Amino acid sequence: MARHKKMQPPEEDEPGLDISSLIDVCFLLLIYFLVTTQIVKKEQELNTALPANTPSEALPKLSPMLILLEESGKVSLMGESGVAELLESDPDARLLPNLSQRLDLYKSIAEQAGTEALVQLKVDGKTVQQRVIDVLNALAKAGVTKITFTDLLDLTDK
Repeated sequence: MARHKKMQPPEEDEPGLDISSLIDVCFLLLIYFLVTTQIVKKEQELNTALPANTPSEALPKLSPMLILLEESGKVSLMGESGVAELLESDPDARLLPNLSQRLDLYKSIAEQAGTEALVQLKVDGKTVQQRVIDVLNALAKAGVTKITFTDLLDLTDK
């Protein structure tokens, strides 16, 4: 009698999903984004000193630079004669090259006079906050740390 072995049908493997390559790709993307991300400097990291509540008794050797920020985003510089000089007119520009150049010049003049550079900012109440931060970044880049916000109006501003 011959033995007949009953043949069993091969087990059907259920299709599986191999996710090991997916995990590798995810890690590579994570490493890529960690390496290429630019770290944005926060406002808290700016080395600026706001003035104290009581004004100092001594007058500065060099008059402070007055920077005007308009509602439209224009940045002007108030001159000694009381006439505002427009430095930056593009409200979308973030680097403010003309202001940075003037700040560098003012900082070097202050160093030659043996005093610290003092800057006053007169900001319109409806100015976009990002524009104020752009000006503060330009001040930090120039190394100006003594900043005052003012709301005094001259007769020429009206």
